[in-house]
Amino acid sequence: MNPVLDELIALLSLERIEVNLFRGVSHDIGTKRVYGGQVLGQAIKAAQNTVEDRHIHSLHAYFLRIGDHTAPIIYEVDRTRDGQSFSARRVVAIQHGKPIFTMAASFQIKETSVNYQEQMPVTAPPEQLQSINDFLGNLSERAPDKFRLTASLYAPFEMKPVEPVDLANPKKREPIRHLWLKATDKLPDDPVIHHILMAYVSDFSLLDTNLLPHGLHVLDSNIQIASIDHAMWFHRDFRIDDWLLYACEGVSTSGARGVARGRFFTREGVLVASTMQEGLLRFR
Repeated sequence: MNPVLDELIALLSLERIEVNLFRGVSHDIGTKRVYGGQVLGQAIKAAQNTVEDRHIHSLHAYFLRIGDHTAPIIYEVDRTRDGQSFSARRVVAIQHGKPIFTMAASFQIKETSVNYQEQMPVTAPPEQLQSINDFLGNLSERAPDKFRLTASLYAPFEMKPVEPVDLANPKKREPIRHLWLKATDKLPDDPVIHHILMAYVSDFSLLDTNLLPHGLHVLDSNIQIASIDHAMWFHRDFRIDDWLLYACEGVSTSGARGVARGRFFTREGVLVASTMQEGLLRFR
């Protein structure tokens, strides 16, 4: 397996230190903060470790404090309820004696039912697009910390933007972004791995979509951007080592906050997951 991808999977795995307590570590991604997608993925893993024969279908999370990448993160799981079909869990991530993140999640047994979904946007296929590497340009010179952050986050994935942003001269445009992505190597069949990797990557550039109508980009030193809350719904089975289209749309910006939604589609147009996120968009 690609060593960078293997390293990410190891990062999202946890050490069990008690029945409902787990410990995780963080990577230095070039900033003092812990990447929100990492905490999200680790929290899912912690909750999943307390559930048998059912998988996550929804989560609702809040980012409460900035995580310290130099200290371990303790995940405390509350086994709220185990029913015949569903299991509910609550997870608190703790550092230095204080909660930095909370999540409520629900898990379900495999069931069948009627089937409906919204249609996939029409875009160019990934084979016709350039890698995100081709659009980084002078990012490493203009914003070395953010370059390191970006590079470390996308390294375990192949990413191909459909509408790349000109980082040197961003233009005002509709708050819509499409991104093809997949893991850089074949993954095991375990659905948990695919769930936590999707949660990890779902936090990547979703809020940035809200900046597009303003002709702004996350590189702007006058912008403070951070996740406040994050929700996800897993609709159908998928593999994140196959191409998925991440369709992102800015919904609203006001009150120093922005809301964006995202949808994941397979190449065949199957909607496999949806996400919503609200974040801080503060202009200094």
